[in-house]
Amino acid sequence: MKTLTDHLSQYAAYHQDSRNVATHFVGIPMIVVAVATLLSRPLLLVGDVPLTLGAIVSLLSCLFYLRLDIRFGITMTLLMVLSVAAGYWFAAQGTAVWLSAGVGLFVIGWAFQFLGHYYEGKKPAFVDDLSGLIVGPLFLVAEAAFHFQMRLEVKAAIDARLGKQAQHRGNQTVAAA
Repeated sequence: MKTLTDHLSQYAAYHQDSRNVATHFVGIPMIVVAVATLLSRPLLLVGDVPLTLGAIVSLLSCLFYLRLDIRFGITMTLLMVLSVAAGYWFAAQGTAVWLSAGVGLFVIGWAFQFLGHYYEGKKPAFVDDLSGLIVGPLFLVAEAAFHFQMRLEVKAAIDARLGKQAQHRGNQTVAAA
């Protein structure tokens, strides 16, 4: 079973250009909400609990994230709850709104992804390993944590895997290639 560092290192290898990472901060959330939206119909009531394929996929994703790392997993679970809530809201609208929101977010989100990979000059990670599709949102949470000087031990492990040597200067970690 791959570890958190295994997954993030593999994904990070395809995402070294800051423009690519920036486009992913736009595109990936759009895609996650799009998938939650498109999978939020039909809505089944199990007792008083509304259940959709989107909720089931999100629950399984959260279990994956929590298995990898409890802190990142809790953060991902909160973000997935928000995405599913947005998906439920769009699905509760008319069919035209539901489909245009879901398909529109999906297409525009992927356009941002491919623009980023144009800058990177590399294919998307999921082309070589489909797990990149579930690791992408986690990668963004990790990148945000690193930006705010959190979980630097994870960043150091990733940098070591990528062959970068970390130099610590005060509270900042500077990676030298």
